[in-house]
Amino acid sequence: PATGQDLGTVAAAGAADLDRAVAAARQAQGDWAALAPLARARILRAVVERIRAHRDDLAMLDAIDCGNPLKGMLFDVDLGTTLLEYFIGLAPEVKGDSVPSGQGRMTFVRREPIGVVARIIPFNHPMMFILAKMGAPLVAGNAVIFKPSEHTPLAALRIAELVGDLLPAGLFSVLNGDGRLGAAMAEHPGIGNVSLVGSAATGRAVMRAGASTLKRLTLELGGKNALVIWPDADIDKAVAGAVRGMNLGWTGGQSCGSTSRVLVHDSVHDAVVERLAAAFEAIRLGDPTSAETEMGCMSTRPQYEKVLSYIDAGQQGGARMVAGGPVPEHLSGGYFVRPTVFADVTPDMRIASEEVFGPLLSVLRWTDEEQMFAMANAVEYGLTASIWTRDLDTAMRAAERLEAGYVWVNNSSDHYPGAPFGGVKQSGIGREECLEEILGYTEQKTVAISFAG
Repeated sequence: PATGQDLGTVAAAGAADLDRAVAAARQAQGDWAALAPLARARILRAVVERIRAHRDDLAMLDAIDCGNPLKGMLFDVDLGTTLLEYFIGLAPEVKGDSVPSGQGRMTFVRREPIGVVARIIPFNHPMMFILAKMGAPLVAGNAVIFKPSEHTPLAALRIAELVGDLLPAGLFSVLNGDGRLGAAMAEHPGIGNVSLVGSAATGRAVMRAGASTLKRLTLELGGKNALVIWPDADIDKAVAGAVRGMNLGWTGGQSCGSTSRVLVHDSVHDAVVERLAAAFEAIRLGDPTSAETEMGCMSTRPQYEKVLSYIDAGQQGGARMVAGGPVPEHLSGGYFVRPTVFADVTPDMRIASEEVFGPLLSVLRWTDEEQMFAMANAVEYGLTASIWTRDLDTAMRAAERLEAGYVWVNNSSDHYPGAPFGGVKQSGIGREECLEEILGYTEQKTVAISFAG
């Protein structure tokens, strides 16, 4: 993506390939589930060690394949292995309960693996998602089949190559393909759960395809996330939080959690816009494989063209571009887009309500708090929100009123293993990065026993 050159071709899996992968997964899963939880954990710790031994090469592969900067991709490998370790540590916690039933009776609840899990991952964090998303289903005793984005398949293939000998044959598979393969996974009767990280439109498609078999679903979908600045906020920290919240140095703004709408009080509006524009203009675009690069490029040509179309829509719709413009000539061969800030944005504009999934930040002005909450909650999404104020009462009131699954106060972008991540409304179903995720890959079985006593 940084040069527009072809990296090569991978095979696209068809229906017969999926059938073979499911059959192999089902055969491996029974023996895997029969292992003691700590035995599974020991095997997966060896996977972590193998990955960490190849950290630098894996990060470079991701930088080449998806266009995110090397520094961010080193963090992705570290984050992915950290989340994998987190789930390994939860292995003994995948347990049931006992229920008081009266004399001569005992009732208890077992947690058993679902069986075969399919995980569909996007192009923005190829390496991190393959590492982070294998942990919960495998620790819970399932087999897992991954479908990476057809645009960025190399991370998943390399992970499979590196750790395949550590896991039972068939337990962990990678199939390449486009949306047709994803739909086939959602429809396949041998797959018990489909988990998607992707757009809301793709989530709805997966849900429709999975309806025929009442598939269990985990959907982590898009966002059009609000970062709200009150008059009493520390303006410099709020602006830094808004820049950080866009994840520009991590994914070029191609992030479902990006705080891509800044709702700023009228009394500090002009100062915020001026400082945001200066901060965005200072970000250095460059070769993703260079350690000096602050922001890379869009991962795919369709995404590049989509972002440019939204920039055009912002200009045509009457918003004022205060940062952005053409990229330097030496970067014109790749999918580079300069970080862009629009001011004078109104809620009816497309750039205020639709997910761009790129380095485009919209600034909206507010004076009345009720008006602000109405604007913030008017979009169909509800993934994250960020609140900037020095007043605890304001922060607590806003955290309650904002419709989002994950809310930061005087912070942005950070994730904490163990803290549930996921959205409301069109931003998804279920929670990840927490105990609830691993339990979501189990079925509960109630066993009621009567005995003489």
